[in-house]
Amino acid sequence: MGISTDKPVLGIDFGTTNCAMALAGNGSAVQIASFPTSLGSSFTFRTVLYIEQLKQAGAGTRRRILSRSGPAAIEGYLAAEEKGRLIQSLKSWLADRLFTGTEIFGRHYTVGELVSRILSDLRQHAEQQFGVPIRHAMAGRPVRFVGADTDEDDAYAVSRLREAFVAAGFETVEFEMEPVAAAHAYESGLEHDELILIGDFGGGTSDFSLLRVGPGVRRRGRTERDLLGNSGLGLAGDAFDARIVRKLVSPALGAGSQARSLNKLLPAVPAWIYANLERWHYLSFLRTRNVAEILKSARARALEPEKIEALMHLIDEDLGYHLHQAVQRVKFELSRSEVAEFRFREGSLDLRIPVRRSDFERWIGDDLEKIESAVDSLLRSTGVGAVDVDRVFLTGGTSFVPAVRAIFASRFGEARIRDGNEFTSVAHGLALRARQ
Repeated sequence: MGISTDKPVLGIDFGTTNCAMALAGNGSAVQIASFPTSLGSSFTFRTVLYIEQLKQAGAGTRRRILSRSGPAAIEGYLAAEEKGRLIQSLKSWLADRLFTGTEIFGRHYTVGELVSRILSDLRQHAEQQFGVPIRHAMAGRPVRFVGADTDEDDAYAVSRLREAFVAAGFETVEFEMEPVAAAHAYESGLEHDELILIGDFGGGTSDFSLLRVGPGVRRRGRTERDLLGNSGLGLAGDAFDARIVRKLVSPALGAGSQARSLNKLLPAVPAWIYANLERWHYLSFLRTRNVAEILKSARARALEPEKIEALMHLIDEDLGYHLHQAVQRVKFELSRSEVAEFRFREGSLDLRIPVRRSDFERWIGDDLEKIESAVDSLLRSTGVGAVDVDRVFLTGGTSFVPAVRAIFASRFGEARIRDGNEFTSVAHGLALRARQ
């Protein structure tokens, strides 16, 4: 059953890290949704879910389960003394047949249930902001989901996502490739036809499409032949953040340092503890008696005990979110300058570490090669030469990383590169696609 064009349709870019929405009404301009946060209004909604147990007043030991998503989830998590479960990157698990769900406070939640809670909050927010009931969605999907090795894996991920939309109160949902949706946003400002390459960089996936767009294409009617090909891979901004933590932050917190044990020098702290720093919400999993004992012992034997002390403070104060905000800042600064300083000061922990863009580019070298390979593979599979591409349209925050942009500049020339709104282009394009 298709989406009726006379009903409001919500274009939803359900991302690994952020979501964005746009409303397509009958004959009206596309409206981008905004979301209130403690820092002001935002056009993005963090793809996180926080589930906590709250003690009911006057009910003895009875507790009720409360879930929040987006900015409210992060604020609730940071404010809570007794932490609940903060869940993010759910989109990355959709293609994994072995991961069916997780147990939280004694109840098993499927992946679909967790995703649907976020989608339900998004739908209700859109209804409140736009003042209309919303039961229809045009949803984005990556060319290749994280962890998907086959087309069957991708189809499985889409089926899971579809079920989550239905559970969230949507009566109909159709899917469009995220780079194709971005192309619709770019096309809306064109006065002539073009052959374009779209690069859509999210938190967990990087997707590329070659297609013909423009007013002439719209007039004659778009066909399947206008989409020449797609390619994609399961890495993007989150992978870059992890490299910064691994190479820049973890060494300042004792990774690679040594401790004396029976007249031998051994690693002071197990590597798996530092692996939990690379995704900020994993840090709360380290607040256990076992980890505390490991670190106390490591500090007593370490050649650099002050670094272990800094790691202990980070864990005790649950500063993972604050740490990754600092990672985001230095990544942004390195996109504008050859040299930046990583700054992180919380309580007694004060890190100030200089970093060069060339170092960062070396850390993400393997990731850049995979992105290059995906772009070149798309050109080869479609038989399109770089000289035949009229424009390259890049969207997503990672597209502003100079080394990423250089991949496209070296093949197509800087003059042919265009930028879109890095956070709302896909949602805008989905709404336009729905209206067409």
